[in-house]
Amino acid sequence: MSPKLEVCLTPALIPLYNVEEYVVVVIDVFRATTSICYGIENGAEAIIPVSQVEECSAYREKGLDYLLAAERNGEVVDGFDFGNSPFSYTKEKVAGKTIVLTTTNGTHALHLSRSAKKIVIGAFINLTTICNWLKQQNENVLLVCSGWKNNFNLEDTLFAGAVVEQLKGSGFVVDDPAIAANDLYQIAKDDPDAYLKKTSHSERLKALGIEADIEFCLKVDLTTAIPVLDRERLVKLQ
Repeated sequence: MSPKLEVCLTPALIPLYNVEEYVVVVIDVFRATTSICYGIENGAEAIIPVSQVEECSAYREKGLDYLLAAERNGEVVDGFDFGNSPFSYTKEKVAGKTIVLTTTNGTHALHLSRSAKKIVIGAFINLTTICNWLKQQNENVLLVCSGWKNNFNLEDTLFAGAVVEQLKGSGFVVDDPAIAANDLYQIAKDDPDAYLKKTSHSERLKALGIEADIEFCLKVDLTTAIPVLDRERLVKLQ
């Protein structure tokens, strides 16, 4: 039987899927999954995703030499080393380090997907690498869009559509959300930056003065690392 390629348009819909039957790709393009991919590419030993700010700060009490990263509503939470800007995940800052990360949307989606066969992290910066890997798995694939506070968003759906574009001729059976995401990608693919300038999250980030993050998050194939969840830690897929 042909494997399925499906898109979950918001974390609120995850309970409608038998997640244990899928390889899940968690998507939070602006900015968590971009930063995770970039950090793993740049030599971070591991990134530990946690749901709550309190869980993140608890690692400080453990006395471990971890970097603590917390973002809420697009801003770094007071008292933490950094948030989820990809520019915080350079080699100079993260090589050889373990980072504990909590974000508004991406880590939430990841935790709701924990019963999946495997969880990997996708962003435009590792698009082709992750698509090539998915083609080799012969598994059902669920693309989980992190959205914004459980609502649909354009940027994650557009990335899902870009994945569908690369996989749709590879024997997968696609569902309606995957078709819709791919149709959206057809509209935006010639100039995704211009298309996504109208998104609500883009407006939020611009209001915070971090347009450079948006531009970085739309770069394609900057990296080849695929972060994969290994127990509690995101590490580089070998």
